[in-house]
Amino acid sequence: MAALLFSWQVLQPPIGADAQSVPPGSPEYEIWGSDQSNSVSGAPSRGVSGSFLWVWDSGDMQRQLQTGQAAQPIGCDGQNVAGEGPCDLHDVFPNTLAEYDANGSTGKTLKDLPKFGRLHGMLPDPQNRYMNANIFAPGGGYVGIIDGETKEAVALFRVAETNGSGVKRSVHMSFWNSDGSALLVANLHGKILERIDVVRNWRGKIIRATFNESAALGVGKNLQITDQPKVYLGKNGHGNRMVGTIKGKYGDAIAGNLTPNGICKENNCEPGKDGSQGGRPNNVIICPIVSENDNVYITFGGGGLLVADSRKTPMQITGEYDNQVVNGAGCGGVQVRDQMWLDAGVSASGAGATQSAFTIYRLDDRAFSQPNSPNTPAPQVVFKDATNTKTIGNLTGAASNETGQRPGETTRRDSHGMARTLAGRYVHTVDRIQNTVEVFDTFTLARTTYDLTSENGQGQGVGPCAAQSVSDDPKLAKNDPAPDLLETTPDGKFLAVALRGPVPVSVGHSGQGSCPGVGIIELTERGALGRLAGVLRTTNTVDNVKSKPGEYAGAERSDVHGAAIRRKSSSGR
Repeated sequence: MAALLFSWQVLQPPIGADAQSVPPGSPEYEIWGSDQSNSVSGAPSRGVSGSFLWVWDSGDMQRQLQTGQAAQPIGCDGQNVAGEGPCDLHDVFPNTLAEYDANGSTGKTLKDLPKFGRLHGMLPDPQNRYMNANIFAPGGGYVGIIDGETKEAVALFRVAETNGSGVKRSVHMSFWNSDGSALLVANLHGKILERIDVVRNWRGKIIRATFNESAALGVGKNLQITDQPKVYLGKNGHGNRMVGTIKGKYGDAIAGNLTPNGICKENNCEPGKDGSQGGRPNNVIICPIVSENDNVYITFGGGGLLVADSRKTPMQITGEYDNQVVNGAGCGGVQVRDQMWLDAGVSASGAGATQSAFTIYRLDDRAFSQPNSPNTPAPQVVFKDATNTKTIGNLTGAASNETGQRPGETTRRDSHGMARTLAGRYVHTVDRIQNTVEVFDTFTLARTTYDLTSENGQGQGVGPCAAQSVSDDPKLAKNDPAPDLLETTPDGKFLAVALRGPVPVSVGHSGQGSCPGVGIIELTERGALGRLAGVLRTTNTVDNVKSKPGEYAGAERSDVHGAAIRRKSSSGR
């Protein structure tokens, strides 16, 4: 123990940094915000037609923190000029793009197709050169690739549709693999893990992106493909040609109902084949979180977990967990050393309106080199809040929590976004409802907490969300950040966190907030704590979809769900 303590003390960095030296110099980066609201007026419902991309330069962000002068979003014309943003998703991916399937042109263009909207999140590739674009309008199912430097579209696909009632395809999120040679895509309503293979030239430029049907892994029961995937080709908003092909053929990995252990991938696939500890009741894929070993941790709305080897074609299941072992609706996930950290929260469906969940798990990523027995190795429960309701696999607690989501009144919880500090000493996980962040020491598992509503994160003073709150409806709760997805800046000083809006496009029972935009959390106490230091405020009054009676009566529609960081290239490209 003494030797361990000595090692930990030697690694202590300056105050405000992580438990290792911050990289030399001052790395320049961009903050990307994904706004789910419509970018056109007259849309029939929330988040179905376009979206806005918000991108800020790190220098402008830090100037705002120092002087109060609001950072201005940059445009997407390749010049990166502040004040010319935000960027309309319809401009990045023009509606003139032509649709193709594996057999050739379908005769349609993007403007002929439904539900191209709801930009749910964007993440950088490992090279910090490209961003994915996850376009989540249910029934749409689009996923794109954007050049991070020029902000131009590179590729665009639509995932397959499967059989079943209701919505049959959508893209919730996608994650890059460890070296950027593939994009792993959560076809949420289709219940398929899809893969797009990426080829680059010697300079790192993407020259080919291939939707590989043969790689797909079905996670639902009795799946059938009812509409093939599509690719969109033509000239992007900069006049440059898009790339993209489709190859392969869906096989047994889609149609098969059972895991390698002979257990239903999804409950009720065959009599007597459900898991012994709750199984997996509803395998809508939430997030396919990828490890450094290219294991994919596939989280589900109804709880349970599948782990798959993304390097195989088709991708193969190597781990399976019932929902009483890994509860549902988690989307936070990071790797620290050999350990994968995952969370569980509340359902996005209407059932989530009375749920309360905040659970953190840890799994050894080295344990999935071949298929394991069910629920093996057992995940470590790092933290489970005592107020967790008896839902989505949890066995203890009240049946429901009826306290709503109003700040200062509710006792509900909702664990969601997760980020690690630079060297991995600490893991930060947000609570969308309580406006707090739980921090875990990855060595000792000690927990600390800070809030995003006060000036210092510990209840003293008033935080910046209050001054940036929407003010056109006196009934709307103010100083309500409603934090969502987040990411660490490359200098180790900050976390950028998405802050939801007063008319949340998704998860309305947990996601309503008062200061839409991207929050800048300043890390303190060597990364063990933090405070909300500023808000990069977003706005959208173009979208005029009516809010539900009693929700919010004003005009603001901006709703930022994802925040990401792209480190700028030092080569100038």
